[in-house]
Amino acid sequence: MKKHLRSLACLALASMPALAFASGAIEGDVKQQATNWHAIIMFLAFVLLTMGVTYWASRRTRSAADFYTAGGGITGFQNGLAIAGDYMSAASFLGISAMVFDKGYDGLIYSMGFLVGWPVILFLVAERLRNLGKYTFADVASYRLQQTPVRSFAATSTLVVVAIYLIAQMVGAGKLIQLLFGLPYTYAVLLVGVLMVCYVLFGGMLATTWVQIIKAVLLLCGATFMALMVLSSVGFSPELMFEKAVAAHAKHAAIMAPGKADPVDSISLGLALMFGTAGLPHILMRFFTVADAKEARKSVFFATGFIGYFYILTFIIGFGAIMLVLNQPGMMETITKDGKQVTQLIGGSNMAAIHLANAVGGDIFLGFISAVAFATILAVVAGLALSGASAVSHDLYASVIKKGKANEADEIRVSKITTVVLGVVAIVLGLVFEKQNIAFMVGLAFSIAASANFPVLFLSMFWKGLTTRGAVIGGFIGLLSAVILIVVGPAVWVDVMKHKTALFPYKNPALFSMTLAFVTTWLFSVLDTSRQAEEEKSKFDAQFVRAMTGIGASGASKH
Repeated sequence: MKKHLRSLACLALASMPALAFASGAIEGDVKQQATNWHAIIMFLAFVLLTMGVTYWASRRTRSAADFYTAGGGITGFQNGLAIAGDYMSAASFLGISAMVFDKGYDGLIYSMGFLVGWPVILFLVAERLRNLGKYTFADVASYRLQQTPVRSFAATSTLVVVAIYLIAQMVGAGKLIQLLFGLPYTYAVLLVGVLMVCYVLFGGMLATTWVQIIKAVLLLCGATFMALMVLSSVGFSPELMFEKAVAAHAKHAAIMAPGKADPVDSISLGLALMFGTAGLPHILMRFFTVADAKEARKSVFFATGFIGYFYILTFIIGFGAIMLVLNQPGMMETITKDGKQVTQLIGGSNMAAIHLANAVGGDIFLGFISAVAFATILAVVAGLALSGASAVSHDLYASVIKKGKANEADEIRVSKITTVVLGVVAIVLGLVFEKQNIAFMVGLAFSIAASANFPVLFLSMFWKGLTTRGAVIGGFIGLLSAVILIVVGPAVWVDVMKHKTALFPYKNPALFSMTLAFVTTWLFSVLDTSRQAEEEKSKFDAQFVRAMTGIGASGASKH
């Protein structure tokens, strides 16, 4: 049981941005423990079900629109569930519960940080994105700008975010499969990579969407059951739950009072979570799977509801773990950390929700949660692989190399080749980074998305003065500054490279890198007085009309 929990801790750290700033490394090997047959059976059932879905989707995937966007035939409700499935990682479930378990009220900032990004998308991005784009967010960013440089930047940024995300997901999934099946880590990562490639290669967006929907339902059901069991233990009285949690946590920090987090770091983290969401390529790509802007708005409405409900559940689960798990016999262990003896929850605080799952549902429910954790990662890596493949095939091959003259068959073929290459790259990187601290990488992905993709996307839709020069230079500066500040910050410079002090004092660079991206994008756009820049500015009014009305957009007739 202890080894099982430690390995799931690896999964939590690999997949949750918040944990990049709250917990330790994914290091070393996962030692095999008694086989969890419940988890294996449920995992196999999920794989068989999703392979059946992939076969069904492959029979219906014929055109580029089918492959990239499921032919625009996904309803707003279905897409809302799929977006929620893309966004709610199993480690959100483990990680935010752990933050609440550790910090009490302060853990709420992580729930709120992820949730408040969705109104930004609903009111600022979703409708315009659907009306202006076709397959990727680069369609929108380059709508009135020069195609080659803007799409080259967008594809580069997308591939960087996808690669970083994939490393974390592959390591987390590899550790989990290694644990459940007793497979060597190498075979575990190979299995994950092959499954990911199969989903995307044969089923495209349609298969990926339904994998995400199935996973979202499973995760919501599992979290709901846990929350109901917690509340039933206190007669469905939240007040009594808080009282018991405060009493159980009495010898630790006061959990209902604000903590001592660095305000600059907290603000920077909040910005990364809020605006990074609106810049994640695999999330933005989902808005092209619906018929029109009305369905895109519905997608965000439903996604916000599902995600908001999910994060409320994690808050209940976190306090429930304090109440039902903390200080219970046999739940604590003593480990050596940085040369000191530390007493902690078995497997670390990231295992609070897993301990709670075992407490309220026994081994069978623990197996279910383990299988859902893997289902979550498969859904996320499939979405990531598809967004990376579309960046290469649609943005680079079709739009830059072929200047918009590529036929659909060639474009789909390039996309499938890219999917296979991405699968190989993901497997190799998963093997290379097995014993490294890669938790910070997901946080870096959010910071890059907030610093590079979001400013260019936002300004292209709302500012008439944006030029190609400003977008490309500002975007690349945002991308590079986010990467550099993370590397010289505490998450890498101290925790990974083992230097005594960081060159940059904050773990979260978004406040600085995103500001730098906006300022440089504005500055280089204002300084650009070329004829090309004036022509780009003159096209803004036509773009604005289409963004607001959908006239000329695919699916416009359905308005």
